[in-house]
Amino acid sequence: MWRELWTLAARAARGSRRLCTGQSSRAPAFGSGATIFALSSGQGRCGIAVIRTSGPASSHALRSLTAPRDLPPARSASLRLLSDPHTGEPLDRALVLWFPGPQSFTGEDCVEFHVHGGPAVVSGVLQALGSVPGLRPAEAGEFTRRAFAHGKLSLTEVEGLADLIHAETEAQRRQALRQLDGELGQLCRSWAETLTKALAHVEAYIDFGEDDNLEDGVLEQADSEVQGLVVALDAHLRDARRGQRLRSGAHVVVTGPPNAGKSSLVNLLSQKPVSIVSPEPGTTRDVLEIPVDLAGFPALLSDTAGLREGVGPVEQEGVRRARERLGQADLILAVLDASDLTSPSSCNFLDTVVALLGAQSQRLLLVLNKSDLLPPEGLGPSLDLPPHLLLSCLTREGLDGLLEALKKELAAVCGDPSTGPPLLTRTRHRHHLQGCLDALGHYNQTRDLALAVEALRVARRHLSHLTGGGGTEEVLDIIFRDFCVGK
Repeated sequence: MWRELWTLAARAARGSRRLCTGQSSRAPAFGSGATIFALSSGQGRCGIAVIRTSGPASSHALRSLTAPRDLPPARSASLRLLSDPHTGEPLDRALVLWFPGPQSFTGEDCVEFHVHGGPAVVSGVLQALGSVPGLRPAEAGEFTRRAFAHGKLSLTEVEGLADLIHAETEAQRRQALRQLDGELGQLCRSWAETLTKALAHVEAYIDFGEDDNLEDGVLEQADSEVQGLVVALDAHLRDARRGQRLRSGAHVVVTGPPNAGKSSLVNLLSQKPVSIVSPEPGTTRDVLEIPVDLAGFPALLSDTAGLREGVGPVEQEGVRRARERLGQADLILAVLDASDLTSPSSCNFLDTVVALLGAQSQRLLLVLNKSDLLPPEGLGPSLDLPPHLLLSCLTREGLDGLLEALKKELAAVCGDPSTGPPLLTRTRHRHHLQGCLDALGHYNQTRDLALAVEALRVARRHLSHLTGGGGTEEVLDIIFRDFCVGK
């Protein structure tokens, strides 16, 4: 339905342009001075829907749809009757807000119409806006792109806004807010200032080195600043891609022998019956993956086949895939039946899989499930077990302790978005920081001052690209494509 409403608004806008200008119906390109409009709130029936405009004709659009015709006070909500500009038919009684540029989100004149969220109301207002000369429907992400073009947001802040819109967990929200607040951009700009200072010192030495006007140690000071920056860049690049894991989700694999309760644990953590639970061994024969929120962190949870030998070809393929997933995991939940720890399958799993993964420094939590079946005295002193957590998927006893342990492990895997330096959340960030670091490596190796200057310029150019300076249109298109229409 909402796609149909948008089509109607687009047709109205095209018809208006043909009537008023006699030109073709193709939408003008970005930066042509057109005024754009879109539904900015979520689609579907709702109490309030927000429709926004941006561009030089925003004030004209507001006057065309409202009575009285005068503009309301800037950045103050006013109750107005919205009417069709051609027929005068009432459309809705709405709150309108007027944001004259440059004090607006995009830096242009903007208007927001807070209308009732029924499809008929939204459709009527969109069609009315489409009939106003000079207005056209916005492309996906065009409001944010205009904010970037007018210097309201840096490119890293734009990415933070996109991540905030798509955030599904508490940790993702915190990280996105930090990036939207400009922490990564500010860090990059401070690094760029360091490079600019070093570049100025080297160029001054080239131009005036034979004179007595320069202080002693100019080149040594530039070298010192560059070495400090190399250390900082290297530390950020050695973050084990925590920011990217926080954005896309850590890979958590549940493994163990058959009938240990792996599928029950997956269902418990995902809070839905995604895996079949049966007393029959070998029920799970393929890898079942589901995105979940684990203790506030995003994760891709994988339920795998029980690890055992001497089974049929189908289950054996499932075992092979399970072992393959172990090598790809960021965190492993190794599950054993707490009431059956002396069985050959449990002992073999402890001696091979758990011991091997521990020797490889793989992140692993050993979970002893079915604790409700243990005798009153518990596990008993005779068992020599590595560190473990007791859990009953049936009674949920021990779940809080497991979630706390998961939070600690995932904070190490994804990084804590509340503390520490800004995280690198995209491959693009790593590419430019690595390019900057490589250029500084050339600076350290060369003895030619002209080549050293060029290396510093290349390094500074990479930092500029990271925050949006000099970015190519292709890169910008990819970034802004993540936004919905109206944002």
